Amino acid sequence: MYSVPMALVDFIPVLLFGAAAVLLQRDLYKHMSKGVFALFAAGTINVFIAGALKALYKLLYALGVCNFEPLTQVFFPVQALGFLLAGIAALRITYPGTSKEAVLGAAVLPPYKGTPIFIVLMVLGLGAMDFGLVRIGRKMHKPLACVLFAVSFVFCLGMGYLASKEFAKDYMNWIAELVNLVGQGCFFAGALVLHKAGLGRENGLSVGTAD
Repeated sequence: MYSVPMALVDFIPVLLFGAAAVLLQRDLYKHMSKGVFALFAAGTINVFIAGALKALYKLLYALGVCNFEPLTQVFFPVQALGFLLAGIAALRITYPGTSKEAVLGAAVLPPYKGTPIFIVLMVLGLGAMDFGLVRIGRKMHKPLACVLFAVSFVFCLGMGYLASKEFAKDYMNWIAELVNLVGQGCFFAGALVLHKAGLGRENGLSVGTAD
């Protein structure tokens, strides 16, 4: 099912997302209230942890150490909550008129156990996060960042679809890994573009030159 090389490669997109999350957390801190920043930080940390646990599960399985399924069973609920929180926070930056009560109320994850609800919340949260970052890229006059975040969203959706399938052929699993790599690579590249453009400065959201 999983080989050791495939399991090791699975850590790369997790690390790319983690690096992008750290950049965005540092750069967006000055542009968020403490409450909204807490949502964004908690959300991106949840997504990173969910991905890391699933990659660890694959590695332990491939090495023949154990088949500890709880590591992969927590993936959907933890990542869905993470994307939802991060998406709400990203929209809060570009739509500051949203009331704090509405933001916090929308962040409550319904106590469902079914996978479909988590997939819906994951897609909504991911879309909101990338949409918010695209709007930030537009405000900073960085079209390249906008394109990178949009491409990342499309590839992440593709990865989500492929991850829901059980493939008998190894090459299909490798295709899924490649899609994930491209998606998270674009996400990191978009965060890096905004960082280099000065997003972390006090007036970072209003400064920038066209690519």
